[in-house]
Amino acid sequence: MSSSASQLPIIKRQKRRKLDDDTPWALLMLAPNIIGFLMFMVLPIFATLFFSFTEYDLIGTPKFVGLENYKTLLSDPIIGITLKNTLYFTVLTVPIGMVFALLLAVMLDQEIGMKRFYRGAYFLPSITSMVAVSIVWQWIFNPEFGLLNYVLSFFGIKGIAWLSSSSTSLISIAIVNIWKNVGYNMMLFLAGLQGISTSYYEASELDGANRWQQFRYVTLPMLSPTTFFIFIMSIISSFQVFDSVVLMTKGGPGRSSSVLVHYLYQNAFQYFSMGYACAIAYLLFFIVLLVTLFNMRFEKKIKEIF
Repeated sequence: MSSSASQLPIIKRQKRRKLDDDTPWALLMLAPNIIGFLMFMVLPIFATLFFSFTEYDLIGTPKFVGLENYKTLLSDPIIGITLKNTLYFTVLTVPIGMVFALLLAVMLDQEIGMKRFYRGAYFLPSITSMVAVSIVWQWIFNPEFGLLNYVLSFFGIKGIAWLSSSSTSLISIAIVNIWKNVGYNMMLFLAGLQGISTSYYEASELDGANRWQQFRYVTLPMLSPTTFFIFIMSIISSFQVFDSVVLMTKGGPGRSSSVLVHYLYQNAFQYFSMGYACAIAYLLFFIVLLVTLFNMRFEKKIKEIF
């Protein structure tokens, strides 16, 4: 009797464990996300890799050509042009966008009136459709009756063909992307600023530090993780710029504003060279991978810079 009685708590614990095991329910709840991830992320990655070794026009049967598409990448002059444009766009947008975002965040972190309104106003472009943004900025950049040239005329500057000149088309797209994304980065900087303890500023005041010294020796070092994150994500995003190019300049004039993703799109859906487009996609993948590996390798050193 005593041995059977002592086994009852063990049996009850085992039954309770079975009843409390939520693994099947967890898998059931996660199934839509898992299926979506496999169908729209994993499967396209492997399909793109397969098609990059083929000659495929979206209609016929893919023809295996081995490394021919990758050999073409090395000799294609347009790849060099679009890659240079992409790097130039990155150099333009990343540092300037981060500086503006940080300045806005510092200003809107102060005790000023209507700061919630200003935060929302600056953040709004980042959630606005690029189609709507492009239409507005095409009017602003219009060489004949655009707002920007109208303002410049007061300074004696003649009308500039912002979108139709090879020297300014990519700069114009960079301006639009900085304006659109600065609010999102501003909110990230704001979150970082509000995570800094006021005790650091109080201690620096006791040491006689002025506002600039507090910003230089307290704010910037404490913001380094946030700054580093924004820096890496901004680089990756700049390499993937596409919609503003297609909507505003279509890569022109010539190839002056054509970037890597735009050339990928043209090969896939205009020239119907899907195999070569997939090879370009993997070139872009390896560039982003190198940026990520650089991030992992030199993370501490880059944070020291910031």
